[in-house]
Amino acid sequence: SYVLLGTSECHLCDQASAIVTEGAEGLAVTVYIEDITDIEGGVDRYGLRIPVLRNEITGEELNWPFTAADVRALFTASDKEKNDQSTAFHGCSSDVLDRL
Repeated sequence: SYVLLGTSECHLCDQASAIVTEGAEGLAVTVYIEDITDIEGGVDRYGLRIPVLRNEITGEELNWPFTAADVRALFTASDKEKNDQSTAFHGCSSDVLDRL
């Protein structure tokens, strides 16, 4: 699964969520939204880099700016590394992404 890290006041996070949605089109991936202010040390670690898309299994991070092609490459590279575990794509509709 993946997490899109950002904050509710981050206008770039809105752009990133749309790009993540585009990059995930047709793929079975799970993307969760997390506010860095809810993570212990999150502001110190990610405050200057958000939005960040992170692979929760490998720890690989995609820092802003990124494109839909970058997102898709992260998702498809991870598919090659994991077993045939099927997941669902959650959280990339505009109402869920608006929670950032």
